[in-house]
Amino acid sequence: MTLDKIALKKTLTGILPPVTMPFDANGRLVTNAIAGQIDWILDNGADAVVAGGSTGEGHTLSDGEFRDAMIATYEAVKGRKPFLAGLIVNSTLEATGRVKLLEDIKVDALQVTPVHYLFKPGADATVEHFRRIWEECGIPILIYNVIPWNYLSSDLMLRIMDEVPGVIGMKQSSGDLKSLSDLVQSAKPDNIVLSGIDALLYSAFAMGADGAISALTSALPGVTTRLFHLTREGKHPEALEIHWKLNALWNVLRHDNLPACVKYIQHRQGLPLYNPRAPMEAVSDEQKTAIDSALKALI
Repeated sequence: MTLDKIALKKTLTGILPPVTMPFDANGRLVTNAIAGQIDWILDNGADAVVAGGSTGEGHTLSDGEFRDAMIATYEAVKGRKPFLAGLIVNSTLEATGRVKLLEDIKVDALQVTPVHYLFKPGADATVEHFRRIWEECGIPILIYNVIPWNYLSSDLMLRIMDEVPGVIGMKQSSGDLKSLSDLVQSAKPDNIVLSGIDALLYSAFAMGADGAISALTSALPGVTTRLFHLTREGKHPEALEIHWKLNALWNVLRHDNLPACVKYIQHRQGLPLYNPRAPMEAVSDEQKTAIDSALKALI
C-alpha cells in the first residue's frame, strides 16, 4: 500500500485531543458518555480525536472495553474529523490483535507506544515491531514516544520513519523539547512531528511542530487550538500570554492522577464529572481549589 504522506500530514496537523474515558464510581466504562465529549471537543475547534492513549487510561482497558470505546468514539465523530486509535501494548502480537478488533470501522491512524514493560528491545527489533504492525494492519502509524525506560532516540525515530512506509510521524512526550527540536529540524517534509509536552506547547509550535496530542489539548481544546493558530500566524505576544496561563495551570496538576485532573477541568466547562479507574486517585478538594484558581484566567 502506498500512502500519500503529504495529504496525511495536512489532515493530521493541529490540535488532536485525547479522549478521556468516562468511568463510573465502580470503575465501569460508560460508553454512552463518550459522544458528548466528542461533540464538545470538535465544537471547540479540534482537528482530530485520539482514543485509547494515556490521558484516556488506555493501558487499563480490556480488549472488549477497547473495542467498545473505539466504536463509540468512531460513531460519535461521524466522519467530521480524523479518528485515531491508541495502542499501549507489550508485544507486536498484542498490537496487531487489538487493531483486528476494529476491522469493521475506519481508523485514520494509530498512535502506538513502544512496548512498556521492563524488557527493552534493541533498535532493529523496534523497527521490526512497527514494520509488522504496519504490514499486518495497513493503517498509518504515529509513534507515541512516552515510555521512560524504552525511550526512542531522535535518530531511531527518524530511522523508523525512513524504513517503515506506514510510520508517518511521531508524538514526542516526556518533556524533552531538545529531542523535539532535533526532530523538527531533521524530519522529512512529509513526516509529522507532534508535541505531547504540555508545559511547552507554545515553544513546540514556535519551533515548527505540526501540532499536539496532550493532556491540556483534551482539558482545553479551544484554548490550545487558539494557541496553535496564533503561533502559526506569528502573533507571538498573544500566544505567549496564553502560554503563561497554561503554564500556571500545568504547575498545579499532579502527573500521577493527570487523567482525573483533565476530567475535572472538562467538567468545569460543562461535561459530566467521571472518575479515574482505580487505583488512580480522584481529584482531591485541595487539587480542585488549585485548579479552579488557575482556570479563572482561561475559561
